[in-house]
Amino acid sequence: MIFRAAFKHFKKYPGIIPQFFFICLGMGSAFLYLIRLARGPHVVWNKTKNPEPWNKLDPTYQYKFVAFTTDYKNLKKEGPEF
Repeated sequence: MIFRAAFKHFKKYPGIIPQFFFICLGMGSAFLYLIRLARGPHVVWNKTKNPEPWNKLDPTYQYKFVAFTTDYKNLKKEGPEF
């Protein structure tokens, strides 16, 4: 029923089609980014299994989404192994 009303508006006002498309694209991108953040190494969902998962990451793990100045391939671990 809501889709039928939306298609009536699309036929009557074709200028809202790009707006609808870009709003859906933005909402979908935001949702996928939130999923990516929730699955990151610094988020703990199960504290009994591994309470500190960030300690097991190697120094070449890229923490940032985009890192222009950091070369993660040449990093060396500083500190003891746990």
